[in-house]
Amino acid sequence: MGTRRKTKPVLVLGIGNILMKDDGIGVHVANRMMESGDLPGNVEVIDGGTAGFDLIPLMSDREKIIIIDALSMDDAPGSVYRFRPDDVDSARRGYSLHEVGIMEVIRTLRMMGGNPEIEFIGIVTEDISTLDISLSDAVMGAVPRAISAVMDAVAG
Repeated sequence: MGTRRKTKPVLVLGIGNILMKDDGIGVHVANRMMESGDLPGNVEVIDGGTAGFDLIPLMSDREKIIIIDALSMDDAPGSVYRFRPDDVDSARRGYSLHEVGIMEVIRTLRMMGGNPEIEFIGIVTEDISTLDISLSDAVMGAVPRAISAVMDAVAG
């Protein structure tokens, strides 16, 4: 008989495709946070990659979910934004996350009865079309600011 591990109330989920340059920023930030080992005990950080609906079991039974993702918008690469799913729905023209994918995952989670507080940390990308596992300099420079934004979201 295996014992079921208790789900931590706060999930930090980094998503993106690390093979496509800046598109993988969410995963890079999540991995940096996991490597630091400097996380509150109520927080679990997961590399969600490009998993889509496979993320729903990981997102269930959470009080709060913070999703880190690449953000396509007209602003300087490396700019960091913090916002809620409703902001994406009401301003479709302003934000482009992974976008339809993660918003559909959130809608499905809510249809299944899950209603955690959800926030996004979006990092404006420079290049999401080059096959390269490294980040552009501007986006790499945003990693500490993104981690700080995640920790503010965790705390507040």
